[in-house]
Amino acid sequence: MKPATLAGLALAGSRTDTVRVVLTALSATLATLAGLAALTVLAIPTPICCGDRNYSEQYSNALLREPGLRGGTAFALLLLTIPVLALAGQCARLGAPARDRRLAALRLAGATPGQVTWIAVAETGLASLLGTSVGLATYLGGRQLLHRPDEQGRLALATDVLPPTSVTAAVVIGLPLVAALASALLLRPVSTTPFGLVRTARRERPPRPWSALLIPLALAAFTAVGPILRWYEQRQQEPPDLLLPSLVGGGALAAMLGVVISAGWLSYVAGKLLHRYARGPAALLAAARLIADPWAGSRTFAALLATILLGAGAAGLRSWFHANNELIRLSGGELNDGEDFYLGTMDLVDLAVTVAVMVASGGLVVALVEGIAARRRANAALVAAGVPRGTIGRSIAWQALAPTVPAVGLALAVGTLLARGLFPAPTMDGVTVTPDVPVPQLAWIGAGALAAVLITVGVGLLFLRASTAVEELRAG
Repeated sequence: MKPATLAGLALAGSRTDTVRVVLTALSATLATLAGLAALTVLAIPTPICCGDRNYSEQYSNALLREPGLRGGTAFALLLLTIPVLALAGQCARLGAPARDRRLAALRLAGATPGQVTWIAVAETGLASLLGTSVGLATYLGGRQLLHRPDEQGRLALATDVLPPTSVTAAVVIGLPLVAALASALLLRPVSTTPFGLVRTARRERPPRPWSALLIPLALAAFTAVGPILRWYEQRQQEPPDLLLPSLVGGGALAAMLGVVISAGWLSYVAGKLLHRYARGPAALLAAARLIADPWAGSRTFAALLATILLGAGAAGLRSWFHANNELIRLSGGELNDGEDFYLGTMDLVDLAVTVAVMVASGGLVVALVEGIAARRRANAALVAAGVPRGTIGRSIAWQALAPTVPAVGLALAVGTLLARGLFPAPTMDGVTVTPDVPVPQLAWIGAGALAAVLITVGVGLLFLRASTAVEELRAG
């Protein structure tokens, strides 16, 4: 198949297919901007001078001026890519039934299974490449527009530096390649036939709680950082360069996977409990759907749960800063501008978490609307049989909230424990101050996440009436 033909078939389709391509490109654009912004912060050169004053004085913002703060600033920017990439995954499922019928028509016209897979992969890859190209152009154009030195010649943003060309190219080209590879992997258990998509491997057994074992492994990795540092310090040695990043990065990844995958088991348990104890038709309908597809929760709420986990960890770190400052006061010391400033930089992380929750909510809207559209024939049949639309709407709310509440609680607990493991109680001169559990912040994070889910359900229900029309019984 010629590349031009492949591109034409990949980008062909209805208005829903166009919306899917646009949303995928938009997600790639946002991820590119966040990644390039983080790389720009890391690319700021540190001048070599006397003493500790090796600051980059050309910036008015201390987050860019002080070398010790740039890593945290880049990390906060990278946090934004997690829900954005998850949003891209949700957008890839938009209009999936219609796309499946289009691919089946291509098979009926003589296309091989490999060619059909290439078409599906090319759609995601080309949309992502379009998004990363727009992101790069926006980044370069914004860099010129925002380059405004003040009266002292200082810059508010790092508009005077660029990441290395190779790194920039890796982001612009690497993201579409990763997206295309992910699409290919997701299509492995699916066989495209002239009669539609047939799964060659199905989950016959219900979810098991074994994925939760990843959480103790993550806690062990975070807790081991302190003893390892002390062990090398006692021997006046430096730890290997990749040891600590591997422990922290691997532990964080294990914790996220443990929480997200456990959401499938929590959905199944919530469905079982509702099926046993619920009395209303809405709750019973939600229970049946949760039991039939428990993994829908882990797919739908993956970005939100990862964001909550990071937000809880940031709240635990803020509590440690408060405890450290209290220890300095109890020991008779005085707080310098550094301690207060480090505490103030947590506001940037909180802002990143807030934006990430908003982006993850966009992914929830896409997933919920897609789920309503995918079940339109079943919902239309229920309405035709006499089930009120209000009952179906309440069942959708039950289906969203029943697994979300325990999953959010799990993410908050794991994030707090990870922060406590990595940053134990500070000690000085025999005095120890135990950090408080940041209950108010955790409550705000949890309430914000549940509010986002409720708003998402409300937005999704706006599409319920159109998806339950009697005419949908004739839809393919």
